[in-house]
Amino acid sequence: MKRSALILALSLLTLSSAALAADGLTAVKSPFAAKDTMNRFEEIAKQRGLTIFARVDHAAGAAEVGKTLRPTEVLIFGNPQGGTPLMECAQSAGIDLPLKALVWQDAQGQVWLGYNDPAYLAQRHGAAQCPAVGVLTKALTGLAEATVAP
Repeated sequence: MKRSALILALSLLTLSSAALAADGLTAVKSPFAAKDTMNRFEEIAKQRGLTIFARVDHAAGAAEVGKTLRPTEVLIFGNPQGGTPLMECAQSAGIDLPLKALVWQDAQGQVWLGYNDPAYLAQRHGAAQCPAVGVLTKALTGLAEATVAP
């Protein structure tokens, strides 16, 4: 019994480190090309009533200065209904809002969709118990799942 618990714990640790490559970053694999993944995310965000503030193509920016970068894009999005409650808990959270989604292709060709974990953001700003965290987490998880669903 102890051996199976150890194997389970190691498996979960491996999975969590793959899913959270950097502190506070939630990353999910996408079965789509990077551009398609970001297009899907943006369209779903719009359908759910979110405002799109900017879309930044880092690979295009790199190309402008003679550099090469695998596909890497950031979408800045949100709405006051989602962000304001977090800022009511900790106004300094405004530095991390509006929310952002990152789509990138890694060296092995795998495309990822990533976003900042709201619980991590709340903790960063001393508001770990903020009720807005659950709402934001649910919204981001739903957006990500809908984006990568075949």
